[in-house]
Amino acid sequence: MTERRVPDDFPREPNPGSVTGVQPKLLVREVDGRYQSGPTKEELWARYDACEDLASQLAAYASRKIASSGLSSDVALTRAEKGVRLKVDAGEWEISRREVAWVLKRTRQLLFAASDG
Repeated sequence: MTERRVPDDFPREPNPGSVTGVQPKLLVREVDGRYQSGPTKEELWARYDACEDLASQLAAYASRKIASSGLSSDVALTRAEKGVRLKVDAGEWEISRREVAWVLKRTRQLLFAASDG
């Protein structure tokens, strides 16, 4: 089995939550008998895998647009970014702002790696 490694630059978001009251509180949850304040390794992998898949799809989409419409890579990437942000802002996709930034950076890397190869 291949080791599932999440890149160091992938955002690690704390679990969002709020608790009322005056005193500071630490938000944790019990996972397999232990308290945890962030995502599990499996949850982090699932988020990374979904974001990597989205970046791959966006790079392929931008590549097709460049080839078929003669768009520049910057214009194609700007359009892809606009589409992602619209989906996130409309609540259709649950991706954090940091994850969106990572997806767009990764899309650019994949697009330029494909054009170099």
